[in-house]
Amino acid sequence: MISERKVKFAIVGCGHIAKKHIESIQNSEIAELAAICDTNPERLKEFSEQYNVEGFSSIEEMLQQRKEIEVVNICTPSGLHKPLAMIAANYKKHIVVEKPIALTMEDAEAIIAVCKENNVKLSVVHPNRFRPAMQMLKNTMANKLLGKISHVNATVRWNRNQAYYDQAAWRGTKQFDGGVLMNQAIHNLDLMIWLFGPIKEVQSYTATRLRQIESEDVAVSVVKFEEGFLGVIEAAVTIYPKNLEESISVFGEKGSVIIGGPTANWVKHIQIEAYNQEETDSLVNGIHNDPYGISGHSIIINDMAHCVINPNRYPVVSGENGKEALKLVLAVYESSELNRPVTL
Repeated sequence: MISERKVKFAIVGCGHIAKKHIESIQNSEIAELAAICDTNPERLKEFSEQYNVEGFSSIEEMLQQRKEIEVVNICTPSGLHKPLAMIAANYKKHIVVEKPIALTMEDAEAIIAVCKENNVKLSVVHPNRFRPAMQMLKNTMANKLLGKISHVNATVRWNRNQAYYDQAAWRGTKQFDGGVLMNQAIHNLDLMIWLFGPIKEVQSYTATRLRQIESEDVAVSVVKFEEGFLGVIEAAVTIYPKNLEESISVFGEKGSVIIGGPTANWVKHIQIEAYNQEETDSLVNGIHNDPYGISGHSIIINDMAHCVINPNRYPVVSGENGKEALKLVLAVYESSELNRPVTL
């Protein structure tokens, strides 16, 4: 049953990712775009005219003037997430924040704490969980169809050329953005934890090989999960000349699954003892006929609208989930800096 009212959202940060948020809000039957905010006047004017919505240059001004706003979507560079979340939460607004939740554990914990203090809900945008292939793999793991796990692999072999980083001064910086792990591969790291459980230890190397940035453009890690099986992380934005592969692989005593392609949307390999060939073909064909499914951004934003309407409902991707992915990235950085294994 559709709610009679629409939850009012506001966007802070009118960059590329904000368009996904706005489209998701506009496509929802229970969400409505009430306002946008950006410190860049040209970009603010462009978005305001394109989406026919009132624009503000200050988040405080927006929240003071538009008191009906219920949810603030933070779509700014990552280093700005904490101060903006603090303001929004102190105005008693629920928050949807783009990944990563923050760039430091202190900032992530501060965001979670201020939301709890103000009794507002917090969701972090990790949309890849909702891809049909990932939902299938999650169901496979939940039902223990692969038996005892040998090892898993998370790979991001993408291209972000120098022109990409030169488009904005904050890109590739340690203060506002981070490197391939914090920006691109954090989705795969979130999936590793979500699919396979907590990680106990990492041994990692990072480097800046081809891009003129402060942060890493390539990283490799070996990880040990709490259940005892091993994993490998490979992440790079140095692949020539375009995105090559994003994949999640898992190998067990009773089956193996590889989800891959340029983005991890397709079943590249599946063989599970419990499935006959007809069942396997049906599963693969179902995903290949609709590899993208409903947008993860749409699911997360629609979920937050339901959470606002229903006080007893909590976000499907929580602040704590976002913190766990960040914790893994920071452990990889620490291991690389210290040149030794690091326990999470």
